[in-house]
Amino acid sequence: MSRDERLKERWDAIVKRLSGRFADGDPLDLDAIIYLIGVQELGQLDRKFKKDDKINLMHIAICRLLEPYGYYEFDYIDAEGWPHYQIKEELPPLKAGEQSVLMKEAIVQYFIEKEFIE
Repeated sequence: MSRDERLKERWDAIVKRLSGRFADGDPLDLDAIIYLIGVQELGQLDRKFKKDDKINLMHIAICRLLEPYGYYEFDYIDAEGWPHYQIKEELPPLKAGEQSVLMKEAIVQYFIEKEFIE
């Protein structure tokens, strides 16, 4: 099985499980999954979030997801419990499709580490 086929298989498994759990089976898109990862990383699961908070949650998720690739490094958790990251290396210019593949790969790795999928 090619790397791309394996990525698609794992991605589909993540979408199916998360969609069943959080969207009554309606398929979640990439942004929704990034948002859920942000909520998970923040750890404040019972809280309602404002629009600005939602953007910050997605930023947390992106930093966490790209940390293993060397683009970000965890810095500290502030007094309100929000994690902060430092940029270690600028992301190279990527086309939209390349960004999507990078994020899907990072999300798959994240959920493998969390033992959500194999």
